[in-house]
Amino acid sequence: MNTELLLAGQAQSGGFPMILMMVAIFVIMYFFMIRPQQKKQKEIRAFQNALKEGDSVVTGGGIYGTVKRIDLTTGKIDIEIARGVVITVDKGYVFADVKASQAQAQK
Repeated sequence: MNTELLLAGQAQSGGFPMILMMVAIFVIMYFFMIRPQQKKQKEIRAFQNALKEGDSVVTGGGIYGTVKRIDLTTGKIDIEIARGVVITVDKGYVFADVKASQAQAQK
């Protein structure tokens, strides 16, 4: 009978450490997963907003090209992928500067 009381007492006191553990896990996830992803998204948005004609870019599909025209009203960008071949993509699908990605790959 004494062991039943002891187990009941332990079960009641187990709530606070469990909550504390869950909060600690969330904090760790925030600093190692969520925060870096938010920073990366912010950098991508800044790059997309700073695009200008003549920039070498990579699209989300992995297509390399040069920006020929930017239409800010519709958010579309014309990219020349070969001499005389121009494709139109949404501004949200242009992710990287070719020169910066090549410099980063050489490090």
